[in-house]
Formats: sequence, structure tokens, C-alpha cells
Amino acid sequence: MRKGICVAGNLVVDITYPIERWPRQSELTTITEGITRSVGGAVCNVVTDLARMDKSLPLSALGVIGQDAEGDFILEQLGKYRNVDLSLLGRKGATSFTAVMSDNRTKARTFFQYRGANALFDESFIDWEKIDAELLHVGYILLLDALDQEDAEYGTKMARLLAEARRRGLKTSIDVVTETGDRFQTLVPPALRYTDYCVINELEAQQITDVPLRDESEKLYPENMKEALERMKELGVSTWAVIHCPEGGYGLDEENRYVSLPSLRLPEGYIKGTVGAGDAFCAGVLYGAQKRWALPESIRLGTCAAAASLSEPGASEGVGTAEEVLKLWDRCG
Repeated sequence: MRKGICVAGNLVVDITYPIERWPRQSELTTITEGITRSVGGAVCNVVTDLARMDKSLPLSALGVIGQDAEGDFILEQLGKYRNVDLSLLGRKGATSFTAVMSDNRTKARTFFQYRGANALFDESFIDWEKIDAELLHVGYILLLDALDQEDAEYGTKMARLLAEARRRGLKTSIDVVTETGDRFQTLVPPALRYTDYCVINELEAQQITDVPLRDESEKLYPENMKEALERMKELGVSTWAVIHCPEGGYGLDEENRYVSLPSLRLPEGYIKGTVGAGDAFCAGVLYGAQKRWALPESIRLGTCAAAASLSEPGASEGVGTAEEVLKLWDRCG
């Protein structure tokens, strides 16, 4: 009997450089003390959050890392969790990394991303017979070059992979990276036809569905959430369509019942960092799905997991067990 969750896709090493200020073109700025290195990307963040929420949950990581020190670092960090199987990871080329420039004055961050081995990940790196999970989560569409390629039969290679996963008895889940441009309409809808759980943010949902959810002045349109979720279902999402944003979590369940839950009221000074909050929300929803919870309870856990993530500078350090995380709802809900 299949058990647990396999998380596939992006594996990244994030190197954060504190800088005095963001320079103008051709200007020099100083990198100050405090350079840090951490793991990131969909696989590292989601699988770590899940491992911290439940040490007994069978988990596996699937993707490609480089044959280099950064790849070793990812194995070292994920290897801290005994319930995470790393045997499905392939090694080729150079590990993907992100150089993060963090302005000491404004706290604004700018990202320079090197695709590296992530660009190579496709179905050729998957041994389906070794995947014993119940659910396959893949992230991020738009950042996995080989899987974002066109496929004559399925639309994209990602869609083909998800269809094969379903054929083999796995439930499927996807996440998308936020970007501007017209690639959403080309690359995401083919994958949605073979997706059981879709957990994305409001900007991504807006790009996919053409339903306005936030305008240029940052105003949110919560009254449009149900329409966007219905459109995601029309595009193929079979079970849960979920949208998260700083203001709350919204979803349609398997019976198309609408769910809307507000975010937590966090005390002043609580937020130490915002990296990884979306992945933590996703991990909470997937945990609920795997445990056969109803969608409202799963979104509640996702909301609390995202809030827990915000309590520390890194993506996952603030996330505790599912029981510990859910206590935030009583304190700040």
C-alpha cells in the first residue's frame, strides 16, 4: 500500500549576501559580514516542513543536484531528517543556486538565480518502480526547463510526467513560480489537466485564470477568489484548488464547497523573514490531504505553518510538529 509524499522538482542552495545598499548601474557596494548559506526550492522547503511536522510520515525527495559541494550540502541538510528518503536524487552538472542580495537598510532582497541541474530534471531521472508514495508534489512549473518543454501529445513534458504518475496510481500536486509574462497560459493549463491538488498564490492564480485578484495598487479582491478557483477546476484540477495570499487561504474541495479562512493576527515584531512561507502553506495543505483531513482543516494547518515559518529568518526553522503549529490558531486566530 502506498504511503507518504514524494516531493519533486527544484533543489536550490541560497547564498545570502548582506550589502550596505543596492547600487545604481556601474556603482560599487560593499558586502558586509553575515553571508549565509541555506537550502531552498520546492523540494528542500516542502519536504523539510513536512518532516518537521511529522517525523513518522514517509517522505522522499526527487530531482537533480550537482556533483559538487553545493549538492553535498543539500544531501547533508535533508539527511538530518530520518524519514526523508534521498535515494531518488540524481546527480549531474552543477547544483542550482540563488545569489540573494539583501539590502541592510531597506531589508529588500534581490535574487540572481542559476538554473543548473534543475534545468536537466525530466522523466529520465525517475525510476517509477522505486516511488512508493501516495502523493507526488512537483514544483515549480516555469523553473524546470526540461519539463517546461513542449510535448506533442500532452502539451508539456510536465503534463506527461503528471499523467504517468496518475497512471501508476499516484495522486498529483503542483506548484508554480511567480513571474511576469505570458508563459503561464502556455505551460500551466496542460499540467492542470493531470493535477489533483493545486496550491498556488493569488498572483499565480490571476495569471492562470485571468480573474483579477490583486491590482497594481496591491488591493486584494477576495470576492473574486471563488471564480478563480472555479476556473482552476474547469482547467482540470480534480480534487482541491487552493489559493493563498498574506490575507488568507481560499479553496474549493472535491465537492466544490468553498472555503475561506483569514490569516493569523501576528504580534508586532513576530516576522523575522518571509522566505518559504508559501511552501510552508503548501506543505500544511498536502499534509492534511495525505491524512484525509477536510479542506478547511488542511487550509488551517497551511495558514499556521506559513505563520510559523515567518517566525525565523530561514524557510523552515520556525516550523514545528503539526500539533505545535496548529496552536498558533488558538493564540493568533
